Amino acid sequence: MASTTLQLPSKESLKLRQRRVEKPWGRSDLPPPFGGGTTREPIGEIWFEHPSNSDLPLLVKYIFTSEKLSIQVHPDDAEARARGLAEGKSECWYVIDAEPGATIGLGLRRLVSRDELRNAALDGSIESMMDWIPVLPGDFYYVPAGTVHAIGAGLTLLELQQASDVTYRLFDYGRPRELHLDDGIAVATPGPSPSGNYRPAAGPVDALLANTRHFSLVRAGSDAGIPAALTKRLRWVMPLEGSAAAAGETATAGECLLATPGSSLLLSPSAVVLIGVVGPI
Repeated sequence: MASTTLQLPSKESLKLRQRRVEKPWGRSDLPPPFGGGTTREPIGEIWFEHPSNSDLPLLVKYIFTSEKLSIQVHPDDAEARARGLAEGKSECWYVIDAEPGATIGLGLRRLVSRDELRNAALDGSIESMMDWIPVLPGDFYYVPAGTVHAIGAGLTLLELQQASDVTYRLFDYGRPRELHLDDGIAVATPGPSPSGNYRPAAGPVDALLANTRHFSLVRAGSDAGIPAALTKRLRWVMPLEGSAAAAGETATAGECLLATPGSSLLLSPSAVVLIGVVGPI
């Protein structure tokens, strides 16, 4: 894993730079606050990166879908390193917006053999094997490495993940993109997603959404809802409503603030933010 003691250019917090990523399943008309006309090519993701191109241990991205993404899987750290990669990829999704009937695929409906999973990927029946879950704005899902998954159409998600871009596609609905069956089948957990990885939209605003060895994610609607221990940590702050300020910088919805360790985080009235950190809380 990349170092968690990143040295910023100054003691001030900063807004991370947005990078738009074209995807065949993306959208040409991005929703607020990313809209402002149509794009020539469909934008599927917006990544938040350090302005000086410094490596960060976590990656925040928004995902916009007009079609289903591929059915895919990511390796864990050990499996990634065995393949010459720095680390694996666990991730989590916070649903920003969902069209009626929108779904995600999270794990398989039943345990299968690896041969059965391979055959299903080849003939397309893997789509019916997936556990397709209806989603609502405010829902949260943790997707540990090894989970076979897919994001459906009509969704806007905010994703926090290990800063790794390794993806093994198992099935891509006939799109002319490379599949990675050997690696994907080898690293997949060929069964249901682990229980306890879902938090519904209903419930208190202040919540610990994820608390894992790779990253944690908090949702807060007030300064009091932010765990005091986070003040000492490097924080990825993503306003969903209102704004958040730290050490001379302010971010609003659709932006990501990288708050330096020791800096106080101040939320505007009626703000709701997601706060990510490396490792458990």
